[in-house]
Amino acid sequence: MIEASNIALSYGKRVIFKDVNIKFTPGNCYGLIGANGAGKSTFLKILSGQIDADKGQVFVGNNERIAVLNQDQFAFDDYTVAQTVLMAHKRLHEVMAEREALYAKTEFTEEDGIRSGELEAEFAEMNGYEVESEAATLLSGLGIGEELRETKMRELEGGQKVRVLLAQALFGSPDILLLDEPTNNLDVKSIRWLEGFLERFQNTVIIVSHDRHFLNQVCTHMADIDFSRIQVYVGNYDFWYQASQLAIRQKQEANKKAESKAAELKEFIARFSSNASKAKQATARKKLLDKLDLEEMPSSSRKYPFIHFKPGRKCGDVILEVDRISKTIDGVKLLDNFSLTVNKEEKIAFVGLNGPAITALFQILAGELEPDSGTFRWGQTMSTSYFPKENSGFFNEDKTLVDWLGEYTPVTEGESFARGYLGKMLFSGEEALKKTSVLSGGEKVRCMLARMMLSDANALILDEPTNHLDLESITALNNGLTAFSEIILFSSHDHTLVQTVANRIIEILPGGVIDKMVPYDEYLADENVIELQEKFRKK
Repeated sequence: MIEASNIALSYGKRVIFKDVNIKFTPGNCYGLIGANGAGKSTFLKILSGQIDADKGQVFVGNNERIAVLNQDQFAFDDYTVAQTVLMAHKRLHEVMAEREALYAKTEFTEEDGIRSGELEAEFAEMNGYEVESEAATLLSGLGIGEELRETKMRELEGGQKVRVLLAQALFGSPDILLLDEPTNNLDVKSIRWLEGFLERFQNTVIIVSHDRHFLNQVCTHMADIDFSRIQVYVGNYDFWYQASQLAIRQKQEANKKAESKAAELKEFIARFSSNASKAKQATARKKLLDKLDLEEMPSSSRKYPFIHFKPGRKCGDVILEVDRISKTIDGVKLLDNFSLTVNKEEKIAFVGLNGPAITALFQILAGELEPDSGTFRWGQTMSTSYFPKENSGFFNEDKTLVDWLGEYTPVTEGESFARGYLGKMLFSGEEALKKTSVLSGGEKVRCMLARMMLSDANALILDEPTNHLDLESITALNNGLTAFSEIILFSSHDHTLVQTVANRIIEILPGGVIDKMVPYDEYLADENVIELQEKFRKK
């Protein structure tokens, strides 16, 4: 059990938390959600004791251990993978080190014998004889093979380090588990393993994640940070979304009725307050007006951009034909005689671990990269708009957002038109004059999406568009792509986006290509697909 009581935190004039009271109980998995900057990661750090709140306290059950997903990839560079995982349980690691030093002695005294007995008892109580097996199981489930167990952490790639640090957090069945973006750098297989682990986990879990599917799979409750407070909803992310939207609509409707009644009373009072025969009625209505409760709607930190892609024309019969394209970059063959025919109304998700191959294909189709061999042809009716995974080249010049977006607006439109589009993407008022040099990753993505919306293209190519976006922007993008009536080629690690948008799945593997006209969940469950994946990976 972990409980926060009267937590308050401010940075200057900006209030992050105000009188937060919340209790997290064993057996439940809480998804901690909120807009970017709402304080999700900050609250986890308050719970773990990494930072102090301005006011309030955090209470943890007696002798309960908190485990945190470490965000510092370099903290354990001098230790092996196996050592890093075991170091999660501080007391267990201390006992193991003392045992090892004790048994390494050349002369074993009577006092040493007594101490060894104490250590062995404590070691057994902490399930110490199973720790190596447990660590191996965790690492294997997260895709870290046995051959890497004795490798120093500094020798691993960034994605591998994150997996080891996740195994470290999960190790030793902690009483309270705090996970900040645990699915980052995980493939589908590892995410599924983690989902199963958390579903079986009996203690308290609190998770920050932008992966809606993951939250739906593992969470029993949602803890929503908004209005500087945290409100708990029973159920997963989808249930929270529906319940919270319903609550907002109910408040808005109640306020509309109250405002209408207030206007009616004010009109009567103004008309008859000076009329002697109606004076009593006017006074009575004034008392009703004073009692009328207009609930003030506080300013929410959660904002949804308006994302709508409008094709300038419908697609003709010929969409896209790709004929035996090959491409090698830095000595690595990414595409090998790749062919593809795209048909009307297809929304194709390119999935799997071969991100460089997908990016190379998209760059070729967008005209930014030449293939080594092979050809491709877009139909005469087709116009494309490309969202690249790396967008820094679009923001090299230090311009205001109005000037930046002005380069992509129709020549017949002026500054007010660009400001209108920026407003849709949450850059209103003075925000529209912000310089491109100070934009965050999420702000750049919203600008790139605004650019795509202005293109009127009937074929959208998007390479990992949800990177850097908060849940609200991901939801808005998801809705925009679902509503788009023409062609989409995209890649994404967001399971829900792929499942709800795509009607065709393509996976590029070293030994071949899998191409299925099915929804994503059906693709993942297809035994023939799993066999082909194994076959093509071995080639």
